[in-house]
Amino acid sequence: MGLLDSIQTGRTRMPRRVLVYGTHGIGKSTFGAMSEDPVFIQTEDGLADIDAPRFPLATDFGQVLGALGELYTEEHTYKTVVVDSLDWLERLIHARVCRDRQVQSIEDIGYGKGYVFALEPWREVLDGLDALRRERGMQVVLIAHAAIEKFSNPETESYDRYGPRLNRHASALVQEWCDEVLFATYRVHTKTTKEGFDRTRVQAIGQGERVLKTTERPSHLAKNRLNLPDEIPLDERIYRACARGLAPTPDQDEQKQNKPNSD
Repeated sequence: MGLLDSIQTGRTRMPRRVLVYGTHGIGKSTFGAMSEDPVFIQTEDGLADIDAPRFPLATDFGQVLGALGELYTEEHTYKTVVVDSLDWLERLIHARVCRDRQVQSIEDIGYGKGYVFALEPWREVLDGLDALRRERGMQVVLIAHAAIEKFSNPETESYDRYGPRLNRHASALVQEWCDEVLFATYRVHTKTTKEGFDRTRVQAIGQGERVLKTTERPSHLAKNRLNLPDEIPLDERIYRACARGLAPTPDQDEQKQNKPNSD
C-alpha cells in the first residue's frame, strides 16, 4: 500500500489542549475544576477552596514528571489533567536547570542560554501530556497567570498587551503546542464624559462578568482552532460544548451559583 492509500479525510476529534491565563483570582482554577473528571497537578498552593482531586503540592520538577507517569501507567477514571500553574512550574524547571548546571540562578548562565536549556524540561512535560492525551484520552488544561508585556509590532509602534507570565521562549513553545490559548478577563466598557476646559474623562464600567477572549487582539494573546466566538463566558462547560460542536447556554441561576471563587 502506497502513501496515497493512507490519506485520511474528515475531522479527527482528539481531547483538547487548552491554556487559560488571566489575572489573579478571576477563576482559572475553577475553570479547570469544572472540566470532565479532572485531576490537578498543583505546583502552587491555591486549591484550598476548591473541591477537586489533586496530587500533593509539587516542590520539585521530578514530582511533576512522577505525577504524569502515574496517570499514564496506573488505572484511573480521570478524563482531564489540569496543571496549575505553569508559571510556578517554570520555577521548578529553572531550579532543575540551575542544579544540573551548578549555578545559583538561571541568570548566571550567560547570554540567556539558561532559558534555552529550560526548553528541554518543558518538552518533557509536554511530551508526557501528549502521551496522556493520545493514549489515555485525557484532555489537558494548563493554567497560568497573566503579565503585561511589551510587543514590538513591525507595522506599528510598540505597545503593551497581556500574555502568559512565562519566559518568552517557554511561552512560545507552550502556545504553539496548545489547541486553544484563552485569556480570562472581566468584561469592561468605557464611558467618556466631558469636563471643563475642553477636557474629557474616561471611566471604566463593568459588573464583574468574567469572560474568555478566544482570538488575538492588540490587547492580548489568544488563539483557537474551533472557530469560537471572539468572547465566551468563563465557563468550562460552554468551552467543552463548543469543542464538541454544540453551543449550550447554562441557566442564569446556575451560573450565579457557580461563579468562580478562586484563582
